[in-house]
Amino acid sequence: MQLENIKHSLSHILAHAVNDLYPDVKFGIGPAIENGFYYDMEVELKEEDLEKIEKRMKEIIKSNIPFEKEELSKEEARKLFKDQPYKLELINEIEEDVVSIYKVGSFTDLCKGPHIESTSQIDSQAFTLNKLAGAYWKGSEKNKMLTRVYGLAFESKEELSNHIEKLKEAEKRDHRKLGKELDLFHTEEEVGIGLILWHPKGALIWRIIEDFWYKKHLENGYDLVRTPHIGNKKLWERSGHWGFYSGSMYPPLEVGQSLEEIQQNKKVNESEQFLLKPMNCPFHVSIYNSLPRSYKELPFRWAEAGTVYRFEKKGELSGLTRVRGFTQDDAHIICREDQVEEELKKVIDFILFIYKSFGFDANSVKVYLSLRDEQDKDKYAGTDEGWDFSESVLRKVATEKNLNFIEEKGEAAFYGPKLDFKIKDVLGREWQCSTLQFDFNIPERFSMSFTNSKGEKEQPYMLHRALFGSFERFIGLLIEHYAGAFPFWLSPVQIKIIPVGESHREYAKEIAEKLKDYRIKIDEDDETIGKKIRAGEMEKIPYLIVVGDKEIENKTISVRQRGKIDLGEMTIDDFSKIEK
Repeated sequence: MQLENIKHSLSHILAHAVNDLYPDVKFGIGPAIENGFYYDMEVELKEEDLEKIEKRMKEIIKSNIPFEKEELSKEEARKLFKDQPYKLELINEIEEDVVSIYKVGSFTDLCKGPHIESTSQIDSQAFTLNKLAGAYWKGSEKNKMLTRVYGLAFESKEELSNHIEKLKEAEKRDHRKLGKELDLFHTEEEVGIGLILWHPKGALIWRIIEDFWYKKHLENGYDLVRTPHIGNKKLWERSGHWGFYSGSMYPPLEVGQSLEEIQQNKKVNESEQFLLKPMNCPFHVSIYNSLPRSYKELPFRWAEAGTVYRFEKKGELSGLTRVRGFTQDDAHIICREDQVEEELKKVIDFILFIYKSFGFDANSVKVYLSLRDEQDKDKYAGTDEGWDFSESVLRKVATEKNLNFIEEKGEAAFYGPKLDFKIKDVLGREWQCSTLQFDFNIPERFSMSFTNSKGEKEQPYMLHRALFGSFERFIGLLIEHYAGAFPFWLSPVQIKIIPVGESHREYAKEIAEKLKDYRIKIDEDDETIGKKIRAGEMEKIPYLIVVGDKEIENKTISVRQRGKIDLGEMTIDDFSKIEK
């Protein structure tokens, strides 16, 4: 708690320093956050100003100034902050008649606290200001854009230094940076922000992963289905998405007329409204309902790598991890009540197998059991009985599978509770990937049924699950996890053959033919051998094979392994025996 109080107090000292240096500043809010603090303010700043502000903060800290709390009436507070419009707005939103303020030296701020007793309790070597960003007031694009000043704060100088090193490593691994350097993908506004354009190497990585995904699903008893990208408005009304999920969906498309007819201002003869799909589940339900079903057929395990579209605010989009169009590695399991627990356990095993296969160890995975908010049941579909059953069975299965899970109330999907699997990146940030969701809402809404052993109609249970979450986010995490140096089986180019000169190109092609089971590229650029090798290293290719006069004469190859390891001259047979 002491560190939290220090971080919160540092945000006030930051505001104090900015106020001293830029007297016309207008202040928003300044909370403590994970690993530090920030303050939103209306002021023009540049990155180079941070050093000056930090210096002033350390002068304030050195002065051993106490934090003093006072309580004022709202009217008194309005007078005190009469030149601070954002503070006045906050005061008007406070329900109590009395508001609290904190004074530190000559600076006074609206705040409930708590704070440390004095600035002397702060280690000046254990914090730093690290970046500027833009932030809309109260997070709304309708409001003014403020300047957000971020700071880092830890218990000690050593912890701060370690975190800064992690930040540097994370910057080197940033999938957006590596995606450009390795020529994997890009986005551009003319196409549409949040929509990914996959370049040949990136598309090949996707294909390798997708082939693995299909193979493992077929081995695990899944059948494959495919569904459209759009669906009739009636479908989404029936599924509940129209009412419960509209904040994440795009407006309807009018498909009763062509673009040309709209441009000519022609009236619609027969209106048909379709929506871009945010999920695949209603389509899978339609496949189920297309035929009568028997208890003997269950469970159905239907998988689809289906592209979906969800509304995301422009400012929240980020590389591959937050996009507007993405491909879910989706599946729905439709089963009897007596099959639910076993199917849940199988999915958990499948999720953990996937993580292991792609190099994520168990320590990097955290599991959350997302439950309904009992105080706000109107946000959720279904009955109390259904929620009680589904939450208890997920809790039971997670316990029996020895998952180290945390329960989170209010984080469930509108149609049922879920188990969320999150991967930690190099900075310790958690990213939502796999999810296993219980749904008793859709089977009821779509009147799903099967004939049970007594010849009676019975409603099945439906499980939603995704292993990667989305191909886009998972590939983004893989890029950062491996810092772009993918394992041999995932590398889009596994071997690059570098002929020393033009006269060695035919021999390079002979080598490529003999190694055709691998993904090969021949470097035929008119560059020096040194530049070609450096280019191959920059591309993070697992093996570089160099061929020149000596290799042609000896019928050999010279091999360099990623990491600048020179394996020397060898035969192709010897190279093929290297464990890759």
